[in-house]
Amino acid sequence: MGHGGGGALSAELVQHLFAPAFGGEVLAQLGDAAAVTLGGARLAFSTDSYVVRPLFFPGGDIGDLAVNGTVNDLAMSGARAAYLSCGFILEEGVEMSVVARVARSMGAAARAAGVEIATGDTKVVEAGHGDGVYVNTAGIGLIPDGVDLRAQRVVPGDVVIVSGEIGLHGVAIMSVREGLEFGVDVESDCAALGSLVEAMLAVTSDLHVLRDPTRGGVAAALNEIAAASGTGVVIQEGRVPIPVPVANACAILGLDPLYVANEGKLVAFVPREHADAVLEAMRAHPLGHRAAVIGEVVEAHPGLVVARTGLGGTRVVDLPIGEQLPRIC
Repeated sequence: MGHGGGGALSAELVQHLFAPAFGGEVLAQLGDAAAVTLGGARLAFSTDSYVVRPLFFPGGDIGDLAVNGTVNDLAMSGARAAYLSCGFILEEGVEMSVVARVARSMGAAARAAGVEIATGDTKVVEAGHGDGVYVNTAGIGLIPDGVDLRAQRVVPGDVVIVSGEIGLHGVAIMSVREGLEFGVDVESDCAALGSLVEAMLAVTSDLHVLRDPTRGGVAAALNEIAAASGTGVVIQEGRVPIPVPVANACAILGLDPLYVANEGKLVAFVPREHADAVLEAMRAHPLGHRAAVIGEVVEAHPGLVVARTGLGGTRVVDLPIGEQLPRIC
């Protein structure tokens, strides 16, 4: 299960098994979406599979998660999603009303994101060989001229911005799956980030990299970017926006909010000269009103992420081995 958690084991699986088997310069980018050129157009292309349990959770369900997740992967390349494919893998015995509810949710999420589900496929497996409903979505979108978002562009001096409060999705899943109560309802932050990215690019096309911190949370995203860019990252723990229910839940369960999954947040590495204007544009958008600068890129300790604590100390924020809570997306 750890190999599917978005941490060190997932990276090992991709880098040492899949990448050598598939080869190719495009795959070697290892971004949230592949940036390709076809017929003179620059396209972003991405695919993802969704096996979340339970299917329905506070703030969302597997249907809107499947749409928003792929839309967000495309947005991290600067692209606005245009078309999605949809593949359903259904377990024998699942109620048609459940499938219909998921399908309606996907349709509504697609319309809200301004994307069309253009093609699809359905498979049914025997009872006991699935978990009700699995969904795969792939998507394509057009990358605007002048936009080049990739970790290799990150340089010392860049400012690290997170678009809002972290950890909500993972804690929402945990609360319903394990029957836990934290004194207040916690809802997933599941949302399509395309319009937020457009608002940021309207300020400047010279953003260096964007990443949506899903499996493995903010910690995994920062580590992946630090490793790919060969730079160090320093964050200030006190600046990371962590909502009180998430902080309380993590304290009770012994979890670190930096490693908890998100489904409606992004991390941006922005040149220092544009950081204030980009932050202002993010805070003016409904999906970025709690955006905050949490750190910077440094020359020291290349490939490592370091957090400065409120007590004045520092700690290394490692890439997680697996996932604190599996099956969150």
